[in-house]
Amino acid sequence: MSMPSEQQMRAAIAARDSALDGQFYYGVVTTGVFCQPSCSSRAARPENLRFFRTIEAAMLAGFRPCKRCQSIERLSQVERLVKVARYIEQHADERLTLTDLAGQALLSPSRLQRVFKQAFGVSPKAYQDAIRMQHFKQSLKAGDDVTDAIYASGFGSLSRVYGEPGRNIGMTPKVYRAGGAGETISYACRNTALGLMVMAATDKGVCFVQFGDDEEVLVSQLAQEFPNAGLSPSDAQQSPELDAWMAALDQHISQGAPRPELPLDIRGTAFQVRVWQFLLSVREGEVLSYSELAEGIDKPKAVRAVASACGKNRIGVLIPCHRVLRSDGSLGGYRWGLERKRALLDAERGRNT
Repeated sequence: MSMPSEQQMRAAIAARDSALDGQFYYGVVTTGVFCQPSCSSRAARPENLRFFRTIEAAMLAGFRPCKRCQSIERLSQVERLVKVARYIEQHADERLTLTDLAGQALLSPSRLQRVFKQAFGVSPKAYQDAIRMQHFKQSLKAGDDVTDAIYASGFGSLSRVYGEPGRNIGMTPKVYRAGGAGETISYACRNTALGLMVMAATDKGVCFVQFGDDEEVLVSQLAQEFPNAGLSPSDAQQSPELDAWMAALDQHISQGAPRPELPLDIRGTAFQVRVWQFLLSVREGEVLSYSELAEGIDKPKAVRAVASACGKNRIGVLIPCHRVLRSDGSLGGYRWGLERKRALLDAERGRNT
């Protein structure tokens, strides 16, 4: 079933028309919540509305279900997953097992693992690690030293903060050095407010997001990054996740929807991975300097190496290296051009004012 026209959807929302419940859902950028047409919540400004065919599409784009919309189909499971996510946020510094979390959702551990990742794009463990990283960065900003911040966030050791290289690099070091030999990487192109975007993904997650003006050049860059991998243009039937991921990222870039938390296949040296993982903890609207980033990974003298790692980031926007500035507040460099960096920062400041 296709979605109604935008005019019909806006009219249904204004009239709180229950006849169109289940045919589409709408998200509100300013609250991060999605609703059904008949929702009794306070009316949002028209420019802040985003439309979705399914609950999953709204969740994938980063919106959470409205508490007023209790009659949304299948929302009972979604609400349980949201309850699990909230529980993880409140107990991020504790040891949480999949069995404990499954009890919160009244699901088996294996099913929770599967449906949680479908809804949020990451496993419960990865979600907990992301929350811990947020707490870790907040502790550093509050003036705690690195060691205190690590333990206060629940990591227990430096290696738990940044992970072991073999666990975080999406392939083994041997395969990484071989240029992706033996892998199949799907890719697709899409026009965005930042220009043409190419996204590529393995079966582990997104491994490449690049921006430019020419599709052939961007695909050539993908081939250079993974010279020995098999590259496959996505037709959505074979890679439906990639198509949905691109749509979610495009909505973030072009329409101001929340940044989607997509699974990432992060590839690089152990040092680069540490830099990129720390960047994942930098919230929208926040910026930091290269020296602050170096201090954040406990390498205060490695400012130039940190800048180099930012420049080698292959996953634009999803790994937000655009939020790193020079110590004097100037933009510094950006792999995809300073105009794109300025546009991203301006948009994020606008959404957080």
